Amino acid sequence: MSESVEIKSPTAFRLNLPGFLLFLILCAGSLPIFWFGFESLARAWSTPEYSHGPIIPLISLYLFLRELRAAPADDGAPKRRWPGLLVVALGLALAAFGNLARVPDIVTYAFIIWVGGVVLTVFGWQRGIRHQLPVFHLVFMLPLPQFLYWQMTVFLQGVSSVVGVWFVSAMGIPVFLDGNIIDLGPYKLLVAEACSGLRYLFPILSFSYLFSILYRGPLWHKAVLLLSAAPIAVFMNSVRIGIIGILVNYFGIEHAEGFLHFFEGWIIFLACIGILFLMAVVLQQLHRDTLPLRDAIDVDFDGFAGVAARLFEIRASIAMVVATAVGVLVSALYLTVGLPEGETIDRDPFSIFPRTISDWSGRSTILEPEIEVVLGADDYLNANYRNDSGETVHFFSAYYLNQTEGEGIHSPEVCLPVGGWEIFSIDPFEVDMSETPYGVFEVNRAVIQKGQQMQLVYYWFEQRGARMTNDFVAKLSVLWDGVIRGRTDGAIVRYTTPIRPGEEVAAGDARIQELMRESLPRLPLHVPF
Repeated sequence: MSESVEIKSPTAFRLNLPGFLLFLILCAGSLPIFWFGFESLARAWSTPEYSHGPIIPLISLYLFLRELRAAPADDGAPKRRWPGLLVVALGLALAAFGNLARVPDIVTYAFIIWVGGVVLTVFGWQRGIRHQLPVFHLVFMLPLPQFLYWQMTVFLQGVSSVVGVWFVSAMGIPVFLDGNIIDLGPYKLLVAEACSGLRYLFPILSFSYLFSILYRGPLWHKAVLLLSAAPIAVFMNSVRIGIIGILVNYFGIEHAEGFLHFFEGWIIFLACIGILFLMAVVLQQLHRDTLPLRDAIDVDFDGFAGVAARLFEIRASIAMVVATAVGVLVSALYLTVGLPEGETIDRDPFSIFPRTISDWSGRSTILEPEIEVVLGADDYLNANYRNDSGETVHFFSAYYLNQTEGEGIHSPEVCLPVGGWEIFSIDPFEVDMSETPYGVFEVNRAVIQKGQQMQLVYYWFEQRGARMTNDFVAKLSVLWDGVIRGRTDGAIVRYTTPIRPGEEVAAGDARIQELMRESLPRLPLHVPF
């Protein structure tokens, strides 16, 4: 049933000048502490995955006005404002920490907490808590933290590859899947990062959240529509990949490239929306007591002008004065004092890293442009070294000056499956490099296999003089050093050697450790402690 709401006329309000001005000062005076996050957010919105971001605040505003329209126009002075003050203080404190740690993602999440606190402070706990769903919707405008982004990317790449190949094989076309490479014989298609489905997943999740709020059916209907968003997005992306594979098989790679640009973005998004509406129709048919679909979705904008005008009637209060004073003070300190100067980083580029080390001779190669983009490193070394006995070890290191703004290391465990390599085993392993500046430390020791090929891999995360084997711990160390030392740089270091047929893995250990002893004394010049 539709709710009975009171809608005020746009001209039926009285401007509460003290309260409205106080609200404007509260907002404007607190914004500087969040500016660092806003700049990073604008850069994220320029990427395909988050290009939907600018419309999220508009949708949240619509949800807020919708909730406000259903509330009484005037139910007395708001009560229990102090929880809002605590939330505002939490948001400002978290934003200050994010600025000190130089992590803009923390600042943007803190902004959403602050918005929730402002709503609770202005409307009081009883009213304000009912307006938190629109505030939470703002989360969909933020980029995922990088460690989650890469985990999701690789998982969705794998799912899209498997399902896409199933579509191709269902058409009777011979096809083979090697990691994320779809092998059609004459042609090979790489299911790259852009084909993972993330660019469809984020906007469809936002829409399904909105859809579940506006839907007037039973709660379990809302849950089904909300939870189905991710599978729908991945399924439709797999369909796209499958169709591209079929076109390549029959018409050549040039048709696939044209279709790839046509059949992406809004086409996939609209198809996902259509499936959501179809699911709603089916749910309505299964549940006879619910409203017809045309009445079950509340998209009524009537009276919004009058509802928005009620914001001019905000009452001033001691709680708002305190929230304003705290926000202005924190922002003033940030603008006046600024961030402490970080340590000066003096390093040599990898381009001058020795290619001849003892009896090892190396040859460096440049990564492919698309791999460089995904890697996102400020500098890297990608070199194959061969000794006098003909044994080879590949040495790779990627250095990041800043690991907090959408860039930074990610574990090889994430990217190895993309190339078709399977991790046979991976364990912490202690190496004794006492004759180098690194001493005795642990590395990740992995044995990987692809068909009949086998390789031994050592890798670790070199983080400002500390060696770490866990990428999540490495990211936490970035937060700490960002605050304490003003440094967020770091690198991944990796040594790889092939294991020949019939050769023991221990022989690979000896090769890698031999090159490590010769090369590590030179590494601090390029990856500073």
